[in-house]
Amino acid sequence: MALLRILALLLALTVSELHCLPWFINVSESQGPGTILQSFSFNCTSHMPTLQLVHVQPPTTFFNPPSLTRWQGIYVGMVTLSSSARLDALSVNHYKLQLRFTCGNHVMEGPLSVDVRRDPGHSACAGRFASPAGEIIQVLETVTPGARLYTLLLPGLEVQRAQINIISAQDPPYFPGPFSINGQGWLLVPSQGLKGQAEKVFQLQILVTFGQNRSCLGMLKVKVLPVPSSLISFLKQASNITILEDLPPGGKVVQVRARGFDVRYEILSPVPCPLFSIGRADGVIRTTAPLELAQAPGAAVTRLRVKAYERLRPWASVELELTVNVRSVNRWPPRCLPAMLVTQIPETTPVGTVLNTFTCADPDSPGSILDYQLQFHSPPGSASLCLRDRVLEVNATLDCDARGACFQHAASILVLDGGQPLMTTEVPVLVMVTPVNEFSPACVPHKFRIREDAGPHTLLGSVVGMDKDYPHNNIEYYISGGPTIFSMDRLSGEVHLLGSLDYELQTLYRLNVLVIDHGQDQDPTHHRSGSCTITIEVEDVNDHAPECQPPFQELTIYALLGHSVEVTKVSCWVPQEPQRLAFSYSIVGGNSQSRFSLQGPTLVYNNILLGPLWPEQFYTYELLIRVADAGPSIPHLSTTATVSVHLIPWSASTVATRTHRSTVPSVMTPLLVTDTEAFWQPEPWFVVVLTVTSALFVLALGWLLLRLFQGLVQMHQTPSKPAQALLLNGIQGTEESIQGFMEAPRMEMSQAPSNVNLSLQHFDGRAQDSRTGRDYLFNTLTGARRWL
Repeated sequence: MALLRILALLLALTVSELHCLPWFINVSESQGPGTILQSFSFNCTSHMPTLQLVHVQPPTTFFNPPSLTRWQGIYVGMVTLSSSARLDALSVNHYKLQLRFTCGNHVMEGPLSVDVRRDPGHSACAGRFASPAGEIIQVLETVTPGARLYTLLLPGLEVQRAQINIISAQDPPYFPGPFSINGQGWLLVPSQGLKGQAEKVFQLQILVTFGQNRSCLGMLKVKVLPVPSSLISFLKQASNITILEDLPPGGKVVQVRARGFDVRYEILSPVPCPLFSIGRADGVIRTTAPLELAQAPGAAVTRLRVKAYERLRPWASVELELTVNVRSVNRWPPRCLPAMLVTQIPETTPVGTVLNTFTCADPDSPGSILDYQLQFHSPPGSASLCLRDRVLEVNATLDCDARGACFQHAASILVLDGGQPLMTTEVPVLVMVTPVNEFSPACVPHKFRIREDAGPHTLLGSVVGMDKDYPHNNIEYYISGGPTIFSMDRLSGEVHLLGSLDYELQTLYRLNVLVIDHGQDQDPTHHRSGSCTITIEVEDVNDHAPECQPPFQELTIYALLGHSVEVTKVSCWVPQEPQRLAFSYSIVGGNSQSRFSLQGPTLVYNNILLGPLWPEQFYTYELLIRVADAGPSIPHLSTTATVSVHLIPWSASTVATRTHRSTVPSVMTPLLVTDTEAFWQPEPWFVVVLTVTSALFVLALGWLLLRLFQGLVQMHQTPSKPAQALLLNGIQGTEESIQGFMEAPRMEMSQAPSNVNLSLQHFDGRAQDSRTGRDYLFNTLTGARRWL
């Protein structure tokens, strides 16, 4: 029992489909309550399914309603025996269960046929014999002494050589003599007979022993009946009945009728009867199992011996012999393996490749020749597949590189048998053709032109790739190496500018474009690639303004009446384009009274057209000179140079005229210097010592300054001759230092032009040193000098 339960649970893990019904299962009559008869699984994802037992033929309570549980995403249904199940192959050896499965609006039904098989090893007492009421045997009082009254039919009784004994008391005077039972289960009438024992009931308790420690008890009640006063007989009945083998279990074969009061019917032979049963009250003979002539040829002819008797007087009986002939019928369509074919093949599959070989057989006529036909559903009339005998092959080249060419081939193989009526089986076939990435993509070399002043994100153009695989031109674009100032859109192939261009640094770029296809193969990781080179030419644009060196000049000139003086020459160029030499010059600011003019890059002071008011004092002009590039380049860029001119009018003391030039170097590029300083945190005692020392130092310094201040005050209040001499020497030293000051770099003059203006306005004379020959200015009031 435990082994069968384990096998049943393993069977519960198998997957079966409802369209495979009907099921045929065999079960031993030794199986008890709770035994799993059949398990199957269903797929129902969107609803809560139900499984029902619609009805059972013949009616019985031996089967529980089917259970339905969910296990690992599927629903597993099981049919089990109920607590009242007592299977007896001698009584009923076939049951038909009608099952109904519901999943939402989808309802399917199918039968489950259960064949009850004899179990020779079954040792349990069963039937009414084992019930507390026992089996009732009715016998006439005129029965022959020693005759067989009853045969105890227990599974395995003869095979296991069971010992049968009557253990109840059979003492006279109630018993006329003891009943006996042999090893074959035959209950025999006492040797004295039962004459005069009418209306008596004899209870016999029987012990059946099977080997060691295996036994069961049963009860037989022998009821003695008086001699009947009436006769019973069958009505006229045909002795030969012909039925078809497709008559289902429980189907009506024939009905026999007998005259009498409250008549009952039973089959006397064959016992047991595996194929037929009779209704005890109505006399209807029905089938109890499928009449499969292919599996059981002995079912073609069956001879039945039927007994009719009155219920109240069983001794009043009559017998009838019937012959049942079973005629074969083409009932089952061919069965094929596989029952359905779903496969996928690549588009490069060669012609003649075998997809599958179908194996079919006719259950009604094993070994018969079957006819196979291939029918296409979509696309209709396709010549891609062909069926040769039972072999499905590729018939034409499969190509997925055109729109709509790669699809699923839905077909079916129709299998026909030669029986009557004609039965067919349809095997669905679904062949999915998968694409293969056969061709490498390619792109055409291209040349783009772009101005060097184009801004970021400027679109240069698009690279067009091509691929023969379907879907066509399903390509991604990448730049392999090259400069990083260009980017390419991965999907469209558009080339964009990311940075800035400079024609003077680089005029030509070459980019290697890599094209990779995708989505054209069953394997998403299988790609093919190609490449091409695009050329980008940079167009020259005038984008650099001229630079002047120096950008600022400070000059001092002496104006002579009626003369023009060349002040300076503006020197400008474009460092990035040294070949560009054409410039235009103009004064755009500071040229009051139009005293200055430009002759090309040369600045000229004009003193010819002097007005009546000739300036007698020092005067400074701040001139702004615009320098622009000339020529066909557009746009014209310009810069401004500043020239500061200190004009000194003509004087009688002027001996010579000299121009003094001070330039300011161009602004240098700032340099960022990062200095990392180490942090030092002194000890607390050191801070205290340092604070005290600093305080003492400040006090000493204050006292020293106070003493010095007091000495200076006394000195100013009473100047002495030595002090005046010391002051005169200091003035002379100052005059000598003035000469050194004039030799200082020009950078110091450019940093303080206002101080020069203030010092020059105090000098009202000019002279030449007789020793050195240098010119200088002097103040007639103070005698101060300034070297030129």
